[in-house]
Amino acid sequence: MNPHLITIYLCWLVPFFSALQAKPNVLFIAIDDLRPELGCYGSPIAQSPHLDELAKEGMRFDRSYCQQAICSPSRASLMTGARPDQIGVIENTAYFRELNPEVVTLPQHFISHGYETVYCGKIYHGRMTDEGHSWSRKAAYDQCSVERTHLPGGYALAENQKLWASNKEKMLARYGQQGSGGLVHGPAYESAEVPDHAYSDGYSTQLAIATLRDHLEKKPRQPLFLALGFKKPHLDFVAPKKYWDLYDREKIKLSQQSGAPIAGAATGLHASFELRTRHGIPKKGPIGPELAQTLLHGYYACVSYVDAQIGLMLEALEEAGVRDNTVIVVWGDHGWHLGDMGIWGKATNYEIATRVPLIVWTPTMQARGQHSEALVELVDIYPTLCELTNLPVPEHLAGESFASILDDPKEEGKEYAVSQFPNPALREWAANPLSPGMRQTFFGPLIEAVEERIKRQQGKLWDRELFENHLMGYSLRTNRHRLVAWLDYRNVHAEPLFLELYDHAKDPRESQNIAKKFPDKTQSLLSRLRKTGIGKRTTP
Repeated sequence: MNPHLITIYLCWLVPFFSALQAKPNVLFIAIDDLRPELGCYGSPIAQSPHLDELAKEGMRFDRSYCQQAICSPSRASLMTGARPDQIGVIENTAYFRELNPEVVTLPQHFISHGYETVYCGKIYHGRMTDEGHSWSRKAAYDQCSVERTHLPGGYALAENQKLWASNKEKMLARYGQQGSGGLVHGPAYESAEVPDHAYSDGYSTQLAIATLRDHLEKKPRQPLFLALGFKKPHLDFVAPKKYWDLYDREKIKLSQQSGAPIAGAATGLHASFELRTRHGIPKKGPIGPELAQTLLHGYYACVSYVDAQIGLMLEALEEAGVRDNTVIVVWGDHGWHLGDMGIWGKATNYEIATRVPLIVWTPTMQARGQHSEALVELVDIYPTLCELTNLPVPEHLAGESFASILDDPKEEGKEYAVSQFPNPALREWAANPLSPGMRQTFFGPLIEAVEERIKRQQGKLWDRELFENHLMGYSLRTNRHRLVAWLDYRNVHAEPLFLELYDHAKDPRESQNIAKKFPDKTQSLLSRLRKTGIGKRTTP
């Protein structure tokens, strides 16, 4: 090759690689079913030292909200930067890529600007991993220091594996194929004397650490977008025994809010379907105090288990010498009712299900160890990461960057946050319409009881087709209020089926619906909600 051409070529490469090197890495940590139940958020019981320390070094967002309190819609919304209605993903079985073939996801955008992107664990939902679009490489399975453990039913203990297999056999024998799928589970909790990597979250962490090291060895000058997703504290509450041992069972307090909101929507709460599929959980009636305490114990153990894995990941960043050039964001995909409002599970439009933890650390942020009361949404993470890494912001994004808050925690942020969930009372916990299996198995009497409550409240407005398939609860959270409007999502400008209003200044637990008491405020917030673009999908 001509020496002159070589010189020109090298002169072009130097700034190119310098630009790549100048871009910070991104550690993107997703946690399934984690509500803000951490020490840094004021939990008197949760032991989460590593996340607490990250919050002390970075920023904790106290009013962060998901767009829908269920896995797939929440994650698809965050990763595409579009709201559930926009991309048509309001159920766990809907795959955003099939509905939106051309949409550019967050990691896909980073690929197009020179990043290597890779995931370990749960980032999207289930098998909808967006291979070939969102990720530029595979995780370093061949470099991982531990082997993945096969756990039947997800249980480490032989007796629980047998219970899971036996339950599956009995359900199939009694109900046929209607009794399979999501209705077959073993126990809701497990404490096993096993190493951290025996369960999937421990393995995912070791895999992520191996992948980080592999990338730095092979492509040290290329910035990395590393996504690490944890499945706990999602049911089942399984964690190594040492994390259960962190807690004094007698100090674990039950929720003080054991009933539904006064005058609230009969459609607003479910019958704890997801929990009741587990072995040993009553199929109807209340969850007794002893069992409730055990479930809480399991949830906290899982929180501490995940926290320990995050500690290992942050330590690996330090050891690799790249912590000071890495943007770190930790987020929960939705909250979880731990007996609050008398139910167990996610899948509502209330504060306890829609409010999520969000902790951010960057190398250049000015406000360290601060917390922000600004309203932010998970859909805002996409544009924020673009700004923090100096990437252009795609035009289709529905969210707004909150990067400036990392320098000034007193910024007010958004005027409101919007969440949604289709009729929790008459949908599965995955937000899908009730299956024949749900109606024909042990859930049948529960569903009938719920239907009767809805019919009594709605009167002549009751319509099975509408309530089962088209009713959507839309929630508008302002600094002071939460409005929940129950609308036909095909025509959100039609008369609401029901309205709820909660005043967080006087009623932070959302224990009493005051919509009828304050009709002007309710109608004003409803008008504002409709102007946000809710309703039948529009392609982003």
